[in-house]
Amino acid sequence: MKSSTFRTDLLWALAALVLLALLPALTSSRVMLDYVIRLAAMGIFATSLNILIGYGGLVSFGHAMFFGGGAYAFALMMQKTGSSIPVAMLVAIAFCAIMGLVVGAICVRLKEIYFSFITLAFQMLLYSVILTWTSLTGGDQGLTGGIPRTPFLGIHLADPIQFYWFACALGVGSLLLMRTLLQSPFGYTLRMVRDNAERARYLGIDVWRVKLYAFILAASLASVGGVLMALFVSGAFPEFSYWTMSGEATFMIMMGGLHMFIGPVVGAGLLLLFNDVITRSTEYHGLALGIVVLLFALGFKRGIMDFAEQLLQTIKKKEDKQ
Repeated sequence: MKSSTFRTDLLWALAALVLLALLPALTSSRVMLDYVIRLAAMGIFATSLNILIGYGGLVSFGHAMFFGGGAYAFALMMQKTGSSIPVAMLVAIAFCAIMGLVVGAICVRLKEIYFSFITLAFQMLLYSVILTWTSLTGGDQGLTGGIPRTPFLGIHLADPIQFYWFACALGVGSLLLMRTLLQSPFGYTLRMVRDNAERARYLGIDVWRVKLYAFILAASLASVGGVLMALFVSGAFPEFSYWTMSGEATFMIMMGGLHMFIGPVVGAGLLLLFNDVITRSTEYHGLALGIVVLLFALGFKRGIMDFAEQLLQTIKKKEDKQ
């Protein structure tokens, strides 16, 4: 990746972090701060899935296994062993990376719909384990009882403002890491494999290995979103690893756009906002939200950010002709 590109991305990340850090001084609304925390968790999750869908051409229906797996691994470490938050986070990421290695080694050999449904099968397997292993996971009640927020490195996550700042830093940092990796030679190799796997093989690229690395990377980063959500709700619940959670992430990508890096984050923000508003407005929130997602899919086709980019390019071409 060009150093100038990285500097630009770093400046954008720092600017976003400063603006988010100043938000508590501009509003005392707890609802707004909670929204940003949830957006950080779901933005990481949706963007990690887009590594597979948008950049790798791998449509995974089971990505929530890593979101839920990260949440449960983190919560169990905190509740059962009394670990510090950084250690529990590292264990959760390592657990999902290993799970991604095992599942990915099987799935990335498959093509198109077979890949999609095998990932869904593995997700439902994890969901079944969570429901049946009641002594460890709490079954359908989840891991209740709270997560200890012991101080570390002078950070007190028991303080709502410090937890908000931590969530913002983790969200922006994770997005910057993904952006950097996708702009690296690995990221461009992944795009080449997506566009023409046979040509990539002809050039000497190990297609299976590239896809596997992308799968492990996406799994590891999805677990970060799960950890942040577990901290937010102070527990872990089976719904985190259910197929509907993977569906939500897919909707976020569809709404925001899969060809623009920031698209999944925009989609996550829109879906969370619509969900909050619709839930308060009508008892038929599922139907109403489905209609909204359908309108976005039909109206913008490739997502709102992709639509905006295409519109700007069209305007620019007209100006150049004039």
